[in-house]
Amino acid sequence: QVRLAESGGGWVQAGGSLRLSCAFSGRTFSSYGMGWFRQAPGKEREFVTCINWSGSRTYYADSVKGRLTISRDNARNTVTLQMNSLKPEDTAVYYCAARLHSVLGYKETEYDYWGQGTQVTVSS
Repeated sequence: QVRLAESGGGWVQAGGSLRLSCAFSGRTFSSYGMGWFRQAPGKEREFVTCINWSGSRTYYADSVKGRLTISRDNARNTVTLQMNSLKPEDTAVYYCAARLHSVLGYKETEYDYWGQGTQVTVSS
């Protein structure tokens, strides 16, 4: 059974940075494509970014392009989301997700496993 555990959330002022990490366990990490989603208060969960099995391909939502960077370390079974130039509208619970396909996935329904989420709050 795959388990995902996010960490690194917190509070930051607008323009600041945070680094989220997701620890993967239970299966062979390099067999899984990974993604980050977020859910703001009163809104549906939305796609943020994803990465393929090797880290050679990534994709970002337009709202975060140029500010957030996803990466993975297959030796350490972790995926990281570096968040720079944060805005109040980035405030949300951020979820790490895994899918048993090595290629990119953009939709919630394409993911098989989810973490519990970590809160990110950006104040203006």
